[in-house]
Amino acid sequence: MNDLIDVLTLEQIETNLFRGRSPPGEMGRIYGGQVIAQALLAAYATVQDRMCHSLQAYFIRPGDPSIPVLFETERSRDGKSFTTRRVIAIQRGEQILNLAASFQIEEDGFEHQDALPDTPTPDTIPTDAERWAEFVERAPQFAGRRDFADRAIELRAVEHLDWLNPEPAPPYHRVWMRTRAPVEGAIMNQVMLAYASDMSLLGTCLRPHGANWFKGGVQTASLDHILWFHRPVKMHEWHLYVQDSPSASGARGFNRGSIFSADGRLVASAVQEGLIRPRAERNRQ
Repeated sequence: MNDLIDVLTLEQIETNLFRGRSPPGEMGRIYGGQVIAQALLAAYATVQDRMCHSLQAYFIRPGDPSIPVLFETERSRDGKSFTTRRVIAIQRGEQILNLAASFQIEEDGFEHQDALPDTPTPDTIPTDAERWAEFVERAPQFAGRRDFADRAIELRAVEHLDWLNPEPAPPYHRVWMRTRAPVEGAIMNQVMLAYASDMSLLGTCLRPHGANWFKGGVQTASLDHILWFHRPVKMHEWHLYVQDSPSASGARGFNRGSIFSADGRLVASAVQEGLIRPRAERNRQ
């Protein structure tokens, strides 16, 4: 947890300009949830006494984890109740992500929400780290990849599919998640939720097709990510991420998620569209 918080913490290098980095030794492309979380922190650095209630991010280019990311914040509006910010993430002079975020003063009003679905408790479900250990015994070629046991976010998938040979399944699954240690402050707890919200959402639209990243035969990339924060969150406590995918078409998959606290509060909602292209079409532009 300390390593993750250290990675997410930004260096201010000028007014409205911040620098972020990725974990040492990270390979491939930057995890999308990391860039979202860092961009949200860049926006928070220019906001006082207001909490983010929604953000919308577009992934434009893959991020390179070997070099820093610059975050440029635009102060779009400061109103009586709402504040709006736009953050541009830049590498090598090109945008890799655009994020718009809206912040609001604390207010009371009408309340209602969906109910927490009946779900097995997390203590009855194996951790992804335990499942990963079994998986690499069967598929040692993946042993050098990031180990689930090293993640600051603990995941427990209710409707787990075999990573090596996934069978077609309904486009619906539930994942229990929490940070491995307490997180201080309402803002950082919200940022951790934003970070974790990208961890399993895109895979939802692959489930009906018996496809995933380990099996291969598919090119995937997040295209956008929208998150609404409904209620305060304590990310070291268990939360249930209920995900479904009502549609896939045009080499894109659409995914939705509802995040509940273990005591039944709907704390956030997410939607994401991602590229899901059969590998044979990978070279198409």
